[in-house]
Formats: sequence, structure tokens, C-alpha cells
Amino acid sequence: MPKFGANAGASHSNKLAMIMILLASIVVSNKATATPSYSIHQMISIAAEQNPLINVYKAREDAASASVVTARTFANPEFELQGGPTRYRTPGGQGANGSWVMGITQPLDYPSVRNAKIDVAENNIAVASLSTEVTKRDLITRVKSAFYDVLQREAFLGLAEADYKLLKDIRDRVKLRVEVGESPKYELIKANTEALAAERDFQSAKTRVLEGKSYLRGLVGAAIPEDFTLVGELPVSNSLPKIDTLREQMNDSPQLKQIRAAIKTSEANLRLQDELRNPGLSLKAGVEQDPDLRQFRIGVAIPIPVWDKRSGPIAYAAAELKEAQAVLSERELTIQRDVESAYQRYLIAQQQLSAFEDGLLEQAESVLKVAEAAYRFGERGILDYLDAQRTKRAVRKDYLSARYEYINAMLTIERLLGYELLEVKPQ
Repeated sequence: MPKFGANAGASHSNKLAMIMILLASIVVSNKATATPSYSIHQMISIAAEQNPLINVYKAREDAASASVVTARTFANPEFELQGGPTRYRTPGGQGANGSWVMGITQPLDYPSVRNAKIDVAENNIAVASLSTEVTKRDLITRVKSAFYDVLQREAFLGLAEADYKLLKDIRDRVKLRVEVGESPKYELIKANTEALAAERDFQSAKTRVLEGKSYLRGLVGAAIPEDFTLVGELPVSNSLPKIDTLREQMNDSPQLKQIRAAIKTSEANLRLQDELRNPGLSLKAGVEQDPDLRQFRIGVAIPIPVWDKRSGPIAYAAAELKEAQAVLSERELTIQRDVESAYQRYLIAQQQLSAFEDGLLEQAESVLKVAEAAYRFGERGILDYLDAQRTKRAVRKDYLSARYEYINAMLTIERLLGYELLEVKPQ
């Protein structure tokens, strides 16, 4: 018997050890498969490094830099060698197979043509660099907007979930009151309808959160797993400078700088096309060997613009320059219009937030509490209580929408002006 008890104790200890090992493995597995969380700073950093569109524009910068090397490179010389038999047509001449011609030619651009080529290539670098900057700034603002949009949708989801749980509870209480005969049956029908509508809104809000996360992941890159969470909140405490200050900063917009760089490129290209009517010359040197004579020659070949005066390329380059100047004028008007429009939306959203925070939210909450108390004491029916609940829900949703519109208007101006208004600090 004692021996049997010892074996039982050992078996019990082994079982305990196995259970502890199993629990530890479950904890480790849960930690390994925990859903990763990202802040907005992390999202922006990953997008800037891995977004394919940024890599496309960086490759264009490399190509523009390579074009400068091409513009500075001299053309290769040409070596020529010919040989063959010689036959004299005059009496007494001796035929031979030792005649040959050897020559070398070096094409050279005029300095004005060479400088124009280099100017075009260097201006293309500026255009490519500013294109990357504009694209990166646009990507950052889009990531910010998508990040805050997900936070907004999650706030809607939390609101919808709370409403759904509350209306389910109300429905259960109404059902009980109907069953004991304290309330008419139509109150249960109304409560059922409201609960079903809340469930529909809850499921829709869940889908919208997944949709927003999918769009954000598409902006950032494939490094983000499909299942992730976000850490942060809407920076509604930020504010914009006055509109006059924003107007003064429009000329520094990277979009306008990019177009101005493109204009300089077009001007350099127009000069290049004009200079290419007489691009340069070719230096020639050679030796001609006859059976009885060796001749050394040196010379120069210059193209003469008789037939092709490059009228077409020059006209095409001039048209490109006019187009770039027109695009600049149009873009200046567009940026001014969009900045002022976004600023008005910002002011409207700011006023709405103030109205909500200064009383509307509290009033809706107070009305709901009064209606709930009146319903509990039998002074009001279920319809009044549900109407108060619906009013509070609508006010809360409008408040959340105003918060996002406030941030989105600031992000629009940030993208247009090209500098950070909603500063993101590492967390």
C-alpha cells in the first residue's frame, strides 16, 4: 500500500509537470502569434522605405543622374582601315597589292551644344528629385489620412457595439415586461426593430474597419500583416495658422517647385535644339599608302544646315515650354483654390467640434438619462426612450465625423503646401 501511494504521488507530480509545460507552451504560442500594433510614426517609416511607388521615383532619380554622365561624355573616335590591289592605267606603272588607307575621326561638340546638353540633364535631376519629394509627401499624407480613418472607423465600431449591447438589453427588459403584462406588445416589436438595426450597424462597422485597414496596408506595403492593430488617437488639439500665412507659403509648395524645375528643363532643351542646327565638327587624320607613295592627311568635317534646319524639333521644344508655363499658372490657381477650400472646411469642423464639446454632447447625454429614468419609473414609454437613445447616437456620430473632417482638412493643406502641419513624433 505505501508503495502504491508513492507511485500515485509520482504520477500526480508528472501530470502537474505536463500541465505546467502545456500551459507554458500555450503562453509562448500566444505571445508569438500576438497581433502586432503600429503607431502612425511606424506606419510612415515603413511606407517611406517599402512603398513601391517611392522606389519607382528613386530609380528615376538614378536615371537622371546617369543622364548627366552621358551628357558630359565625349563621343568615341572612329578608326578606319582599308586595303586592296593597285593597277596603273599609264604605261610603265607597276601593279602591287601593298596599297592601304588608315584614318581616325574624332567628333567634337561645340561648347555651346555641350553646355546645353549638360543643363538639360542637370535640370532633369532637379525635376526627378522634386517628383520624389512630392510623391513622398503625398504618400505620407495619404498614410496619415488612412491611419486616422481607421481610428475613426474603430470609434464608430465601439459606438455601434455599445448601442447593440444596450438595445439588446433593452429588448430583453421590454420582453420581460410584456410577458408579465406591464407593457403593450408593440413596445417589444419596436425594441426588436431597434435591436436588429443596431446589429446591422454593428456588423457594417466591423466590415468598414476591415476595409480601412486593408486600404492602409496597401499604402504602407506587404511588410504589414493582414491582422494588426493601431496605437494612437486623432490629434484634434492641433490648429492651422491664419489663411494669410498659408497664402504666403504657397510659393514654396514642392508641386510648384517641381513645375518650375520642369520649365527650366524645357528652356534648356529649347536652347539645345537651337544649337543642334550646327552641333559641332569632326577632326580627321589619316595615312594613305600607294606602292610608290605615302601620303599623310589631316582635316576637319563640318555639317552645313542647308536642308535640315531643325525647325520641327525647335518648334516642338518651344511648345513644350509654353505648356509647362501654362501648367504652372494653372497649378498656382488650383493650389490657392484648394487651400482656401480646405481652410473653410477646417473652420467649419472647428466650429462644430466646439459646439459639440461645449454642450451638445452633454445635452444629448442628459436627455437620455432623463428619458431612461422616466421610462424606468413608467412616466414615459419605450418610444421616447429609444428616440433619446437614437438622438444621442446621432450626436455622437456627428461629433466623430467632425473630428475626422477637422484632421482631414489639415492633411489636405499639408499635402498642398508640402510641409508638416500635423507633426508626428516617434512613440
